[in-house]
Amino acid sequence: MAEELNAKEAADYSLEEINEKDNEANKNESTEQAETTTKKTSIKTADLSLILDIPLKLSVIFGKSKMRINDLLQLGQGSVIELDKEVGEPLEIYANDKLLAYGEVVVINDKFGIKLLNIVSPEERITKLK
Repeated sequence: MAEELNAKEAADYSLEEINEKDNEANKNESTEQAETTTKKTSIKTADLSLILDIPLKLSVIFGKSKMRINDLLQLGQGSVIELDKEVGEPLEIYANDKLLAYGEVVVINDKFGIKLLNIVSPEERITKLK
């Protein structure tokens, strides 16, 4: 019986050793993955630093309208052009003519501003570049 316990303890010990080795291997893999991710992040950051100072043209579209040339020629001071946007409808915000976000008008120190409501996902932005 003592021999059976010793054999069982030996088997248990072997399993414990195997589990420890597996845990160590998993830790090493996790460490390697973390190091790889850190390297990739630093590379991406380094790549981004090259373009961070490039100026962009931001545009906010309050609305659009179509008219005939005759109507355009009739416009004068005080004329009102009806736009297609409803009051309270989010406005489109473009960066270099590419849709970036939607927002609403706010007033900041007697100047207009835009509060961002919804930013277009990076995937959508990339597909629109094509």
